Amino acid sequence: MRAARSFILATVFELAFVAGGSASLQAQETAGNVVNQVGFDQKLGVQLPLGLRFRDESGRELTLGDLFGRRPVILAPVYYRCPMLCNQVLNGLTRSLKPLSLDAGKDFDIVAVSINPDEKPELAAMKKLSYLERYDRPGSESGWHFLTGEEASIEALTRAIGFRYTYNPRTQLFAHAAGVVVVTPDGRVARYFYGIDFPANELQAVLERARQGRVGAPIGRLLLLCYDYDAATGKYTLSILKLIRVLGTATAVALGSFVLVMFRRERSQRRGTGPRDDFPVQDDSSDHPARPR
Repeated sequence: MRAARSFILATVFELAFVAGGSASLQAQETAGNVVNQVGFDQKLGVQLPLGLRFRDESGRELTLGDLFGRRPVILAPVYYRCPMLCNQVLNGLTRSLKPLSLDAGKDFDIVAVSINPDEKPELAAMKKLSYLERYDRPGSESGWHFLTGEEASIEALTRAIGFRYTYNPRTQLFAHAAGVVVVTPDGRVARYFYGIDFPANELQAVLERARQGRVGAPIGRLLLLCYDYDAATGKYTLSILKLIRVLGTATAVALGSFVLVMFRRERSQRRGTGPRDDFPVQDDSSDHPARPR
Protein backbone atom coordinates (compact mmCIF):
# COMPACT_ATOMS: atom_id res chain seq x y z
CA MET A 1 0.00 0.00 0.00
CA ARG A 2 2.83 2.39 0.90
CA ALA A 3 4.57 1.74 -2.44
CA ALA A 4 1.32 2.36 -4.32
CA ARG A 5 0.84 5.67 -2.49
CA SER A 6 4.35 6.75 -3.38
CA PHE A 7 3.73 5.95 -7.05
CA ILE A 8 0.45 7.91 -7.10
CA LEU A 9 2.02 10.89 -5.35
CA ALA A 10 4.92 10.88 -7.80
CA THR A 11 2.43 10.84 -10.68
CA VAL A 12 0.46 13.75 -9.19
CA PHE A 13 3.56 15.88 -8.75
CA GLU A 14 4.78 15.04 -12.24
CA LEU A 15 1.46 16.01 -13.81
CA ALA A 16 1.31 19.20 -11.78
CA PHE A 17 4.82 19.97 -13.03
CA VAL A 18 3.72 19.44 -16.62
CA ALA A 19 0.52 21.44 -16.08
CA GLY A 20 2.59 24.35 -14.84
CA GLY A 21 4.39 24.37 -18.14
CA SER A 22 7.87 23.21 -17.09
CA ALA A 23 7.69 20.19 -19.38
CA SER A 24 6.78 22.41 -22.32
CA LEU A 25 9.41 25.14 -22.13
CA GLN A 26 9.88 25.07 -25.89
CA ALA A 27 6.20 25.76 -26.44
CA GLN A 28 6.21 28.54 -23.87
CA GLU A 29 9.17 30.20 -25.56
CA THR A 30 7.31 30.20 -28.86
CA ALA A 31 4.04 31.35 -27.31
CA GLY A 32 5.71 33.97 -25.16
CA ASN A 33 6.70 36.00 -28.19
CA VAL A 34 3.09 36.56 -29.19
CA VAL A 35 0.95 36.11 -26.10
CA ASN A 36 1.30 39.76 -25.09
CA GLN A 37 0.17 40.87 -28.53
CA VAL A 38 -2.92 38.66 -28.63
CA GLY A 39 -6.15 39.05 -26.68
CA PHE A 40 -9.79 40.06 -26.65
CA ASP A 41 -10.34 43.10 -24.41
CA GLN A 42 -13.88 43.92 -23.36
CA LYS A 43 -14.99 47.39 -24.45
CA LEU A 44 -18.63 47.32 -23.46
CA GLY A 45 -20.72 50.27 -24.61
CA VAL A 46 -18.16 51.44 -27.18
CA GLN A 47 -19.63 52.77 -30.41
CA LEU A 48 -18.30 50.98 -33.48
CA PRO A 49 -16.92 53.11 -36.34
CA LEU A 50 -19.84 52.47 -38.68
CA GLY A 51 -18.32 54.48 -41.50
CA LEU A 52 -15.63 51.86 -42.19
CA ARG A 53 -15.75 50.42 -45.69
CA PHE A 54 -15.70 46.69 -46.52
CA ARG A 55 -16.82 44.36 -49.30
CA ASP A 56 -19.43 41.68 -48.77
CA GLU A 57 -19.32 38.17 -50.20
CA SER A 58 -20.76 39.38 -53.51
CA GLY A 59 -17.98 41.95 -53.91
CA ARG A 60 -20.34 44.87 -53.21
CA GLU A 61 -18.68 47.75 -51.38
CA LEU A 62 -20.55 48.90 -48.29
CA THR A 63 -20.06 50.64 -44.98
CA LEU A 64 -20.30 48.78 -41.70
CA GLY A 65 -23.27 50.98 -40.88
CA ASP A 66 -25.21 49.51 -43.83
CA LEU A 67 -25.53 46.30 -41.77
CA PHE A 68 -26.80 48.06 -38.65
CA GLY A 69 -29.86 50.04 -37.62
CA ARG A 70 -32.52 47.33 -37.73
CA ARG A 71 -31.42 44.36 -35.63
CA PRO A 72 -28.70 43.33 -33.18
CA VAL A 73 -25.58 41.90 -34.77
CA ILE A 74 -23.29 39.02 -33.84
CA LEU A 75 -19.84 40.13 -34.95
CA ALA A 76 -17.22 37.41 -35.51
CA PRO A 77 -13.61 38.49 -36.16
CA VAL A 78 -12.01 35.56 -38.01
CA TYR A 79 -10.10 34.82 -41.16
CA TYR A 80 -11.36 32.38 -43.73
CA ARG A 81 -8.17 30.41 -44.36
CA CYS A 82 -7.51 29.87 -40.66
CA PRO A 83 -6.53 26.20 -40.17
CA MET A 84 -7.61 26.06 -36.53
CA LEU A 85 -9.90 28.11 -34.30
CA CYS A 86 -11.75 30.34 -36.77
CA ASN A 87 -13.69 27.45 -38.27
CA GLN A 88 -14.43 26.21 -34.76
CA VAL A 89 -15.76 29.63 -33.77
CA LEU A 90 -18.13 29.74 -36.75
CA ASN A 91 -19.10 26.08 -36.29
CA GLY A 92 -19.83 26.63 -32.61
CA LEU A 93 -21.81 29.77 -33.34
CA THR A 94 -23.92 28.03 -35.99
CA ARG A 95 -24.53 25.11 -33.65
CA SER A 96 -25.67 27.51 -30.90
CA LEU A 97 -27.98 29.43 -33.26
CA LYS A 98 -29.92 26.38 -34.49
CA PRO A 99 -32.05 25.83 -31.33
CA LEU A 100 -32.88 29.56 -30.95
CA SER A 101 -36.44 30.72 -31.55
CA LEU A 102 -34.93 33.83 -33.17
CA ASP A 103 -34.08 33.79 -36.88
CA ALA A 104 -31.03 35.23 -38.63
CA GLY A 105 -32.14 37.90 -41.10
CA LYS A 106 -35.33 38.56 -39.15
CA ASP A 107 -34.34 39.00 -35.50
CA PHE A 108 -30.56 39.45 -35.74
CA ASP A 109 -27.66 39.42 -38.22
CA ILE A 110 -24.31 37.61 -38.26
CA VAL A 111 -21.34 39.56 -39.58
CA ALA A 112 -18.07 37.68 -40.02
CA VAL A 113 -15.12 39.97 -40.78
CA SER A 114 -11.83 38.63 -42.09
CA ILE A 115 -8.78 40.04 -40.32
CA ASN A 116 -6.65 39.06 -43.33
CA PRO A 117 -6.58 41.90 -45.90
CA ASP A 118 -5.38 39.46 -48.58
CA GLU A 119 -8.65 37.48 -48.51
CA LYS A 120 -11.17 38.36 -51.21
CA PRO A 121 -14.97 38.20 -51.66
CA GLU A 122 -14.77 34.92 -53.61
CA LEU A 123 -13.49 33.13 -50.53
CA ALA A 124 -16.06 34.90 -48.36
CA ALA A 125 -18.82 33.69 -50.69
CA MET A 126 -17.71 30.08 -50.28
CA LYS A 127 -17.76 30.48 -46.51
CA LYS A 128 -21.23 31.97 -46.57
CA LEU A 129 -22.59 29.11 -48.66
CA SER A 130 -21.07 26.58 -46.29
CA TYR A 131 -22.61 28.11 -43.19
CA LEU A 132 -26.00 28.72 -44.77
CA GLU A 133 -26.10 24.98 -45.40
CA ARG A 134 -25.17 24.29 -41.79
CA TYR A 135 -27.72 26.76 -40.43
CA ASP A 136 -30.40 25.33 -42.73
CA ARG A 137 -33.18 27.88 -42.22
CA PRO A 138 -34.95 29.02 -45.38
CA GLY A 139 -34.84 32.75 -46.04
CA SER A 140 -31.86 33.42 -43.79
CA GLU A 141 -29.51 34.49 -46.61
CA SER A 142 -30.06 38.16 -45.83
CA GLY A 143 -28.93 37.64 -42.25
CA TRP A 144 -25.45 36.25 -42.93
CA HIS A 145 -22.66 38.56 -44.08
CA PHE A 146 -19.02 37.62 -44.74
CA LEU A 147 -16.86 40.70 -45.16
CA THR A 148 -13.37 41.38 -46.46
CA GLY A 149 -11.57 44.70 -46.42
CA GLU A 150 -8.46 46.80 -46.49
CA GLU A 151 -5.99 46.65 -43.63
CA ALA A 152 -6.91 50.13 -42.34
CA SER A 153 -10.60 49.24 -41.98
CA ILE A 154 -9.81 45.89 -40.38
CA GLU A 155 -7.46 47.44 -37.84
CA ALA A 156 -9.92 50.19 -36.95
CA LEU A 157 -12.74 47.70 -36.35
CA THR A 158 -10.67 45.18 -34.38
CA ARG A 159 -9.21 47.97 -32.27
CA ALA A 160 -12.73 49.21 -31.47
CA ILE A 161 -13.86 45.79 -30.20
CA GLY A 162 -10.56 45.04 -28.41
CA PHE A 163 -9.55 42.17 -30.67
CA ARG A 164 -5.73 42.01 -30.66
CA TYR A 165 -3.87 39.76 -33.07
CA THR A 166 -0.52 39.45 -34.80
CA TYR A 167 0.75 38.04 -38.08
CA ASN A 168 3.63 35.63 -38.66
CA PRO A 169 5.01 36.44 -42.14
CA ARG A 170 7.10 33.28 -42.24
CA THR A 171 4.15 30.92 -41.83
CA GLN A 172 1.57 33.41 -43.21
CA LEU A 173 -0.75 32.69 -40.30
CA PHE A 174 -2.33 34.87 -37.61
CA ALA A 175 -2.20 34.49 -33.84
CA HIS A 176 -5.55 35.58 -32.42
CA ALA A 177 -8.19 34.97 -29.76
CA ALA A 178 -11.47 33.11 -30.25
CA GLY A 179 -14.89 34.60 -29.62
CA VAL A 180 -17.75 36.75 -30.87
CA VAL A 181 -19.30 40.09 -29.93
CA VAL A 182 -22.99 40.96 -29.71
CA VAL A 183 -23.67 44.53 -30.84
CA THR A 184 -26.81 46.64 -30.45
CA PRO A 185 -28.70 47.81 -33.58
CA ASP A 186 -27.11 51.27 -33.27
CA GLY A 187 -23.61 49.77 -33.17
CA ARG A 188 -22.67 49.70 -29.48
CA VAL A 189 -20.78 46.71 -28.04
CA ALA A 190 -23.24 44.87 -25.78
CA ARG A 191 -21.65 41.55 -24.79
CA TYR A 192 -18.65 39.28 -25.38
CA PHE A 193 -18.63 35.51 -25.76
CA TYR A 194 -15.20 33.88 -25.56
CA GLY A 195 -14.14 30.51 -26.92
CA ILE A 196 -15.87 28.27 -29.44
CA ASP A 197 -18.97 27.19 -27.52
CA PHE A 198 -21.78 29.66 -26.87
CA PRO A 199 -24.73 28.56 -24.65
CA ALA A 200 -27.90 28.90 -26.74
CA ASN A 201 -30.15 30.12 -23.92
CA GLU A 202 -27.67 32.79 -22.87
CA LEU A 203 -27.06 33.84 -26.47
CA GLN A 204 -30.79 34.31 -27.08
CA ALA A 205 -31.21 36.34 -23.88
CA VAL A 206 -28.28 38.59 -24.81
CA LEU A 207 -29.67 39.13 -28.32
CA GLU A 208 -33.06 40.10 -26.91
CA ARG A 209 -31.50 42.58 -24.49
CA ALA A 210 -29.25 43.98 -27.23
CA ARG A 211 -32.32 44.53 -29.42
CA GLN A 212 -33.57 46.86 -26.68
CA GLY A 213 -30.24 48.69 -26.69
CA ARG A 214 -29.09 47.22 -23.38
CA VAL A 215 -25.39 46.64 -22.68
CA GLY A 216 -24.39 43.60 -20.62
CA ALA A 217 -21.80 43.04 -17.91
CA PRO A 218 -18.19 41.88 -18.36
CA ILE A 219 -17.53 38.14 -18.44
CA GLY A 220 -14.66 35.94 -17.24
CA ARG A 221 -11.44 36.02 -19.23
CA LEU A 222 -10.85 32.35 -20.06
CA LEU A 223 -9.52 32.70 -23.60
CA LEU A 224 -8.68 30.26 -26.32
CA LEU A 225 -5.76 31.56 -28.33
CA CYS A 226 -4.86 30.36 -31.80
CA TYR A 227 -1.27 30.16 -32.97
CA ASP A 228 0.47 28.29 -35.74
CA TYR A 229 2.42 25.04 -35.42
CA ASP A 230 6.02 25.22 -36.60
CA ALA A 231 6.89 21.85 -38.12
CA ALA A 232 10.54 22.84 -38.51
CA THR A 233 11.08 23.29 -34.78
CA GLY A 234 8.39 20.92 -33.55
CA LYS A 235 6.99 23.54 -31.18
CA TYR A 236 3.36 23.38 -30.04
CA THR A 237 0.75 25.88 -31.03
CA LEU A 238 -0.37 28.34 -28.41
CA SER A 239 -3.89 26.93 -28.37
CA ILE A 240 -2.64 23.36 -27.90
CA LEU A 241 -0.31 24.48 -25.14
CA LYS A 242 -3.21 25.99 -23.23
CA LEU A 243 -5.25 22.82 -23.74
CA ILE A 244 -2.37 20.70 -22.42
CA ARG A 245 -2.16 22.88 -19.34
CA VAL A 246 -5.89 22.68 -18.67
CA LEU A 247 -6.02 18.91 -19.11
CA GLY A 248 -2.86 18.42 -17.06
CA THR A 249 -4.21 20.55 -14.23
CA ALA A 250 -7.54 18.69 -14.27
CA THR A 251 -5.74 15.34 -14.15
CA ALA A 252 -3.52 16.46 -11.30
CA VAL A 253 -6.52 17.70 -9.31
CA ALA A 254 -8.40 14.44 -9.92
CA LEU A 255 -5.45 12.29 -8.82
CA GLY A 256 -4.81 14.54 -5.84
CA SER A 257 -8.43 14.11 -4.75
CA PHE A 258 -8.06 10.34 -5.14
CA VAL A 259 -4.95 10.28 -2.94
CA LEU A 260 -6.68 12.39 -0.28
CA VAL A 261 -9.67 10.02 -0.21
CA MET A 262 -7.37 7.01 0.07
CA PHE A 263 -5.43 8.55 2.97
CA ARG A 264 -8.62 9.39 4.83
CA ARG A 265 -10.05 5.93 4.25
CA GLU A 266 -6.88 4.25 5.53
CA ARG A 267 -6.80 6.49 8.59
CA SER A 268 -10.42 5.69 9.37
CA GLN A 269 -9.74 1.97 9.08
CA ARG A 270 -6.81 2.22 11.50
CA ARG A 271 -8.91 4.04 14.05
CA GLY A 272 -11.83 1.67 13.75
CA THR A 273 -10.15 -1.75 13.87
CA GLY A 274 -8.29 -1.47 17.20
CA PRO A 275 -5.33 -3.76 18.02
CA ARG A 276 -4.31 -6.05 15.21
CA ASP A 277 -4.90 -9.77 15.84
CA ASP A 278 -1.91 -11.00 13.90
CA PHE A 279 0.50 -10.01 16.68
CA PRO A 280 0.41 -12.04 19.96
CA VAL A 281 -0.31 -10.10 23.13
CA GLN A 282 2.21 -10.83 25.84
CA ASP A 283 1.13 -11.67 29.36
CA ASP A 284 2.29 -9.28 32.09
CA SER A 285 4.15 -12.12 33.82
CA SER A 286 6.42 -12.41 30.77
CA ASP A 287 7.88 -9.01 31.53
CA HIS A 288 9.54 -10.39 34.66
CA PRO A 289 11.38 -13.76 34.54
CA ALA A 290 10.37 -16.24 37.22
CA ARG A 291 12.68 -16.38 40.23
CA PRO A 292 14.33 -19.71 40.86
CA ARG A 293 12.92 -21.48 43.82
